[in-house]
Amino acid sequence: MAGVFSLSGCGEEEKAAAPTAAAEEKPQTVEPIVIRVGHDAHPGEPFYAGCEKWKELLEAKSNGTMQLELYPSGQLGSKDDLLDQIATGEAICTLADGAYFYDRGVKDFGIVFGPYLFDSWDEAYKLYESSWYQEQADKLAEVAKLKIVASNWRFGVRHTLTTKPVQSLADFHGIKLRVPTNVIQLKGMEVLGTAPTPMALGEVYTALQQGTIDGVENPVALLYYGKFHEVAKYLLLDSHVYNITNLVVGVDFFNSLTKEQQQMLMDTCKEAGLYQNKLSEESDTALIKKMQDEGVTVIEPTPEFKQELKEASKKFYTLPDFKDWSPNLYETVKAAMK
Repeated sequence: MAGVFSLSGCGEEEKAAAPTAAAEEKPQTVEPIVIRVGHDAHPGEPFYAGCEKWKELLEAKSNGTMQLELYPSGQLGSKDDLLDQIATGEAICTLADGAYFYDRGVKDFGIVFGPYLFDSWDEAYKLYESSWYQEQADKLAEVAKLKIVASNWRFGVRHTLTTKPVQSLADFHGIKLRVPTNVIQLKGMEVLGTAPTPMALGEVYTALQQGTIDGVENPVALLYYGKFHEVAKYLLLDSHVYNITNLVVGVDFFNSLTKEQQQMLMDTCKEAGLYQNKLSEESDTALIKKMQDEGVTVIEPTPEFKQELKEASKKFYTLPDFKDWSPNLYETVKAAMK
């Protein structure tokens, strides 16, 4: 009898164990990797549409295992705050340029945002595709813990919107011009005679309205969708920067992804950049016309005025403020654009 009881007991144990083993074989639900994308562009701008396209492409290519959450209009905070969080490894992405990279310790990178460095998009792309640019990107990853995911997005040609007409270099003198919070853009506009005023973009509309500042510089799309033309009625098409931008994430976050995930992130970002660039090219002419229809006077600088601006900008590349640049950096960069 004892033997029978013992066998019966073992059978019960086996029956009890079976469901547990079966449960362990069930596939586990994997939480998707969610990346928050924060920036100052507004819905309606080509950059925002490009981010929507990137979200669509990445989520399709990864079968939903990688997802983007979009936070336009500065909803996630200032660019400096975002870059701080990104560098610590948070799953955040933003756009940033050489001017910010200069402040993050990669000094030579700052020159790409110098005034009148480029005369065309072709020149800008040649530099961004050069070995010199890749060297800077590698330093950025090492020094600032920022990984460039894509560097082919046209943020736009930067122009100047003011509350008073600017038709000569003399008209620029003393104008309180909002600039982003980085030394490169501050000094870049200072050599043109303005009184640059660093300020978060979210404060600009009220500052223009109240007369705290006299103008703001940025691509046409951002100026229009930010509605700054409602309170500043003179648009100078000075083209002081051809602004190709970089989409960046943290090195630690990037390294936490598999090689396949890293490639999907970069490939879809570059593809979305091409889509955004087409929209950007198409939108500028239409938006300038809309601004004119809404009471903005558009000023195309004369050849003489444009030459004045270019001559004044040359001081920027020899400022003692940038003594930490590599020797002959301006000449090196110009050679890389050929």
